[in-house]
Amino acid sequence: MNQKMQWLRNQLLSMNLQGMIVTNPVNIKYLTNIRAEGTLLVTRKENVFITDGRYIEDVHNTLTLFDEIVVYDARSLTKEDFENFFLFCENVGFEEGHVTYAKYKEYMHKYKINNLVETEHMIEKQRMIKDVEEIENIKKACEITDKCFEYIVNYIKPGMTEKQIAREIDDYYYKNSEGKSFDTIVASGENSSKPHAIPTDRKIQEVDIITIDMGCKINGYCSDMTRTIFVGEVPQYVKPVYELVLKNQEQVLNDMKENSNTKLITKMVDNDFRLNNYDLIHALGHGVGLDIHEAPLLTINAETVLKENMVVTNEPGIYIAGRFGIRIEDTVLIHKGTCEALTKSPKKYVIIR
Repeated sequence: MNQKMQWLRNQLLSMNLQGMIVTNPVNIKYLTNIRAEGTLLVTRKENVFITDGRYIEDVHNTLTLFDEIVVYDARSLTKEDFENFFLFCENVGFEEGHVTYAKYKEYMHKYKINNLVETEHMIEKQRMIKDVEEIENIKKACEITDKCFEYIVNYIKPGMTEKQIAREIDDYYYKNSEGKSFDTIVASGENSSKPHAIPTDRKIQEVDIITIDMGCKINGYCSDMTRTIFVGEVPQYVKPVYELVLKNQEQVLNDMKENSNTKLITKMVDNDFRLNNYDLIHALGHGVGLDIHEAPLLTINAETVLKENMVVTNEPGIYIAGRFGIRIEDTVLIHKGTCEALTKSPKKYVIIR
């Protein structure tokens, strides 16, 4: 049995659970490498993946004998088959964050379960610590992101629109990876004051500011990087804000390591921004993996202790409504006594001339 499935079985045993229904497709991918639609059941006797005929061949090509997962076409199963999966199971776990109340009632009836028990996001918590293969996938995604940034900086010219630049980034990713890991943000001029701006038909000016938030996927694993760049020159009124964001972004890189408290790190950035009459209006960072946003969340309201082999972002930003915004973001791997920025594109005043 693969290590992740064995880990899950051990966790269930420690929680007095005799089985589990896994429905979150990201968690199924994490545990089994299966990307097809379906439901993963951990029963007393075996691990079961229920899908339909469209995906049977793909699932069989993904799994090995080592995985010890039995695959069923849902159409071949009878009412009694479903009821027998959790026979003699007193407590069965489910993913409360991914199951509607209607689905909850359906599972109780369909599988004849005595007691469905919340599992408190235990798989998501386990996903915070990456193994060697996961880290390699994220590193490759970050390398491609750096190459894409180098390409796009040389591609951008005044007169191009935000949409045109975003499409070029997306095309680069589809040619060199599995595609983008989230909707690419290209925000220029006053649009850069919106943290999650959607690319528009605004044209790049001869002197301009552009925030680009971009990432791709390798084997399902994401990268995430933001750079704020300039066209022509850096306006004098922007420099103090840019320097403040960059200083804090670099300080966070110095502070991130195993056993660091993310609440304290975030509070230090927030305090420095406030001393300069600005606010940290979004999280300082978030976990990155199979999801572009996953645990942990780095905010002043959540206390997380960083652990070796966590992968998180470091993305302080300042936004002045109607004028401009600055955000600098890296994907970061946590080590014992330090951290490593996996995205390595330049941050100090990238100017397109």
